[in-house]
Amino acid sequence: MTNIVVIGAGYAGVLATKKLEKKLRKKKLADETQITLIDKHPYHTMLTELHEVAACRVGEESVKMNLDQIFAGRKVNVVLDTVTKVDFENCKVQGKNNAYDYDYLVVAAGSKPTYFGVEGAEENSYTLWSYDDAVKLRDRIHDCFRMAADETDEAKRKELLSFYVVGAGFTGVEMVGELAEYTPILCKRFNIKREDVTIVDVDGLSRPVPILPEKLSNKVDKRLRKMGVDVVMNASVVGVGKNFIKLKKNDEITEHVAGTVIWTAGIESSEITSDIAKEVTSGGRGRIQVDEHLRSVDHENVYVIGDNMLYTAPGEERPVPQMVENAEHSAATVAKNIMADITKQGEMEAYNPKFHGVMVCVGGRYGVARGGMAKHQINFASFFAMFAKHFINIIYFIQVMGWTKVISYLKHEFFTIRNRRSFLGGHFSNRTPSFMLVPLRLWVGAVWVYEGVMKILEGWFEKPMLTGFFGGANTWFDTLLGRIDPAAADAVASASTEAVDAVASASTAVADAAVQTGTVIFDWNFKLFETILVSGTDLASSTLSDIAFKIQVPFVDWFVNNVVLASDGMQMFMQIFIVIMEILIGLGLMGGCFTFLSAGVSLVLQAMFVTTTGLYLNTFWMIFAGIALLIGGGYTLGIDYYLMPFLKKNWQKVKWARKWYLYND
Repeated sequence: MTNIVVIGAGYAGVLATKKLEKKLRKKKLADETQITLIDKHPYHTMLTELHEVAACRVGEESVKMNLDQIFAGRKVNVVLDTVTKVDFENCKVQGKNNAYDYDYLVVAAGSKPTYFGVEGAEENSYTLWSYDDAVKLRDRIHDCFRMAADETDEAKRKELLSFYVVGAGFTGVEMVGELAEYTPILCKRFNIKREDVTIVDVDGLSRPVPILPEKLSNKVDKRLRKMGVDVVMNASVVGVGKNFIKLKKNDEITEHVAGTVIWTAGIESSEITSDIAKEVTSGGRGRIQVDEHLRSVDHENVYVIGDNMLYTAPGEERPVPQMVENAEHSAATVAKNIMADITKQGEMEAYNPKFHGVMVCVGGRYGVARGGMAKHQINFASFFAMFAKHFINIIYFIQVMGWTKVISYLKHEFFTIRNRRSFLGGHFSNRTPSFMLVPLRLWVGAVWVYEGVMKILEGWFEKPMLTGFFGGANTWFDTLLGRIDPAAADAVASASTEAVDAVASASTAVADAAVQTGTVIFDWNFKLFETILVSGTDLASSTLSDIAFKIQVPFVDWFVNNVVLASDGMQMFMQIFIVIMEILIGLGLMGGCFTFLSAGVSLVLQAMFVTTTGLYLNTFWMIFAGIALLIGGGYTLGIDYYLMPFLKKNWQKVKWARKWYLYND
């Protein structure tokens, strides 16, 4: 049995484990290999989104993914333990609870904040580098405003409402931007004037986020100042106390009131990585030196990835940056190289990352980014930068936890966002009480039941009728469009009179239309499909029941003519199917049972009518009603209120559903 131990369930550790497990499974080596993932937490944290929790834009659950869910159905042994030592000589990882033998070791233990020896910084600052940090900081910010609302001592009140963020890199800018966006909301809630709140971002750098082009840095600076942040550059922090911060600028040291200091000034390797670094070749801040295959230069079976690695790519002057994209790339390289070594097939891959850019958001509504191909990048700002940020997150979630996490992310970021704190505003998060949909649901259901029953009474269960159903409508459209002459149309209409009359009451289709003079409103041909809007009479006299819309798709026409109408037996099958579906849709909607499915099938049938017979505009309301009923339409005064929680609870127990993330938390 080959043992692979991965230390750390951060970005690099989780991705490396997933990719390794997948490769082993494909090579049918999963039963001969044991992957053990060790972390002190039972969840994976989205570190890049912590500022959103700290400033209460999203709920705390949005930045956590349980490791058991991530690796459900996969041959990965997830262990909750704290690694204390690595014995390289005996190939053993020692934890507080157990010891773990390894043939291959992957060090991906991440980082922790570093304080650069600043007096009082560690003891008196809040950090933003873990789930617990974000929750603690969120509560602190809220408590400061709550206590300030009742505070009568001006000095104490000023202290409570003074916030200093140390660091103007990615984390610092995103945290201070989020705080500045959240502040007016808290001021309104606790009846505090905005001008009474002090928010300062301080750094020894010359400009915010210097990794960005100067033009984008200036945009960040301008945005922060517009939000009421005092941006102090070229100033170093020399001391932090319980209620103050000391700054040094131009050789002058000043002390400022600061009730809350948030430290985001830099990171260093985690404790276990720093301990390992003392025993192997390493660089500053505990980063371990690796070769081109990301192996420790001292131990060929020890791989180091993510923030813990120290590696300078060919042609570069600086080591690879400690950023998420590096974690993703290094995880993929290590997974491939370990597999190459295990199977003795193929060559190991040299690590030569091509980074696609960086971005920083300033609150939930604005951001800047530089991205593109490795050597051809462009600047983005505002809407496009925020779109890029969310798109990148979604790509990552698909890799880690599939569409389950994507749906959860969209819900938190857009569909349940409060106070319009999204680059899309609050357009997708306005909540309408679902009980207001009950009358609509009942009416749409009743209409579908009526349609189905009427078709039974008209003989749809007795004889083939689809030739007339489709033929009459097509003849009407073709005549109005000038594709056939009226005499030929009369002949066709006469031949199908009985069939057309039999479906005359089917309000969802225009197959009942007789050949007549009308008006072509538009006829747009897009090659792959054609959109047609016509009226059965002159336009000035037309009502919605005279105007019909059709999307003519060549493939649909071929399918109808060569499959549906190919035989009487097929016509009868389709007729019975349509009638049964209409009645089932109606009963489902009226009872609020499987409402999402019923509304979805309703839309499918409407789409079928639009592309075959066309639809009169006076029945188009059913399309929009179906859309309105898709989400939550049956949870009020419907069976779904009881049925869906039961099904959801039991569905999540199905192994393959968990393995492929086919559920919604």
